[in-house]
Amino acid sequence: MNLGKYRLDLSSPRIMAVLNTTPDSFSDGGQLYGNGGCLDLSLVLKRVETLLAEGADIIDVGGESTRPDSVSITVDEELDRVVPIIEGITAHFDVPVSVDTSTPRVIQEAAGAGAAMINDVRALQRPGALAVAVSTGLPVCLMHMAGEPETMQQDPHYEDVVKEVGEFLLARTEVCEQAGIARHNIILDPGFGFGKTLEHNLILFRALPELGSLGFPLLVGVSRKAMVGTILDKPVDQRMVGSVVLAMLAAQRGAGVLRVHDVAATVDALKIMNAVEVRENG
Repeated sequence: MNLGKYRLDLSSPRIMAVLNTTPDSFSDGGQLYGNGGCLDLSLVLKRVETLLAEGADIIDVGGESTRPDSVSITVDEELDRVVPIIEGITAHFDVPVSVDTSTPRVIQEAAGAGAAMINDVRALQRPGALAVAVSTGLPVCLMHMAGEPETMQQDPHYEDVVKEVGEFLLARTEVCEQAGIARHNIILDPGFGFGKTLEHNLILFRALPELGSLGFPLLVGVSRKAMVGTILDKPVDQRMVGSVVLAMLAAQRGAGVLRVHDVAATVDALKIMNAVEVRENG
């Protein structure tokens, strides 16, 4: 997959590092803000430098929290949190930057600032988002979400979660292809934790090979999420081990991109997994 001037080889899992520029994200909200309560570019650049040293392949910049019960923000607020950060990262580092947004204007201005990929939890369903995404020529990640962040965890229900998620994602790929997004520029995300119970998440996780057979690379983001906390009965700041284990299991099930907070630990786990698998196959 081409991400602007970058070529991403998905024959082995790539690491997408989470960089939230929000004050209220569930895991790392507010960490990039200075004493004055404003985003501090120097803190951002220091964090990106660390993520790259740890082995990140993509930096995913998000300016709007999509945690359960999150509150929506204005377009201008999201732009202020995203565009200067993308400009700063691309000016200082040679790394593809993904923009985590559903907002057409943010997609457009982020692309102009140097973003190399669009990562949309709403699968380009907001009015105008698809047309703007097509105009940028950037690859897209389409995610499944039942409802909106404010309400998505209020009694989610499926007759067959794997079938319904798969059908939704395929329908969105068809719309995107018809609009002009090349098939090879589409990644799919089952949307773990977005309008799904723990059981739904576990069923989907077991079905990753089946979802991978849809014909598109898969992005898996389970890092520090509630499913990890529920299984382990641990708060957000104690979910690293569980998150890394799930990332490794996702890689074994064919995930092409792993969206994570704990880059170094995930990279180490994948190295161990690869060493064992090479010896078993050797």
